[in-house]
Amino acid sequence: MNTTDAKRAPRIAVVGGGLGGLALAGMLHRQGIAATVYERDAGRAARTQGGTLDLRPESGQRALDELGLTEAFRADARPEGEELRILDPAGRTLVHRVPEPGGGSRPEIDRGALRELLLSKVPDEAVSWGRRLTGVEELPDGGHRLEFADGGHADCDILVGADGARSRVRLLLTDARPVHLSAYLQLAITDADRRRPRIAEFVGPGSLMALGDNLNLGAQRSGDGTIRVSVTTRVDADWVDRQGFGDAEWGDVVARLHELFAGWDAGLTSLIDACDPGSLVGRNIEALPVGTRWPSRPDVTLLGDAAHLMPPVGEGANQAMLDGVLLARAFAQHRDDPAAAIAAYETEMFDRAAVIGAKSARIESMGLAPDAAERLASYFNRMTAAS
Repeated sequence: MNTTDAKRAPRIAVVGGGLGGLALAGMLHRQGIAATVYERDAGRAARTQGGTLDLRPESGQRALDELGLTEAFRADARPEGEELRILDPAGRTLVHRVPEPGGGSRPEIDRGALRELLLSKVPDEAVSWGRRLTGVEELPDGGHRLEFADGGHADCDILVGADGARSRVRLLLTDARPVHLSAYLQLAITDADRRRPRIAEFVGPGSLMALGDNLNLGAQRSGDGTIRVSVTTRVDADWVDRQGFGDAEWGDVVARLHELFAGWDAGLTSLIDACDPGSLVGRNIEALPVGTRWPSRPDVTLLGDAAHLMPPVGEGANQAMLDGVLLARAFAQHRDDPAAAIAAYETEMFDRAAVIGAKSARIESMGLAPDAAERLASYFNRMTAAS
């Protein structure tokens, strides 16, 4: 931290306006600590924010409670979204979990609605939109200068990287890099109840997962009536690029996806036929090595995917939000000693992320095993029995 002016409050920069970065900024401002969020999106409505999330009581919901957002969350959440079915490639239902009215503990909420809730706790002037980070320079007297793609820059005394899987801020702390796990394709069925009523009834108000050997087909309902269909497959890191889906005719895309699921139940693969032409988006799924740590620094830290990128099995957003409120609490408890705040936060976060990351890795591996449907069904049945 720049110590040339001990009376000046440290300038805190949060790189990344995702769920974790906004939870941090909102909690800091709630405690009278100023911070600026630098977000690459051009504005709050610059793009859609993806599908739905189930918020865990011990992490995501805890963060919202700390922020004073519990009632607003309940107003936007969809308890019916907890309904889940697990099927095998033959279309047999192995698990059908339906929450009792008023009994669900992990209601779904659309990611966009959740982001709006978090933005409501951050002053408008504290978010700097359209600022894509391109470089970080350490300043001679301490702190950092952030360089942005628009040619601008900003100086800070404390830098928090909430900039996701490909974090630039992470490079200041560790050589750890994400490891490739699988490929993920997402497609969409918009206005499903009206346009595809049979598919909408099949998916129901929540989600389903059909699991085979190194291949998964999923579908999840969003609050806006969209059903998001996903394909996950264990292939190499260049597979998505080699497919050239973006340049192919839609009929060819559909035919090639059917080839992936040759022999699967026709009721399941009808999800592919129902998807909107041109809606396919592909990416790789990656994760940081479980237990990634770094020597604590007094002026830089990370949260969320930048700190502990995990397989997407439901923990990432929850842990990012919890990171944000716990880091803000640490800054409030050590107002005159940011180094102590960062060290205290990282000690807890490292241990928590190692446990959750190991669990997430086991679930991810289980979900792409040869007997994935049976194994995951057994896992969910054990969890239900234990709850």
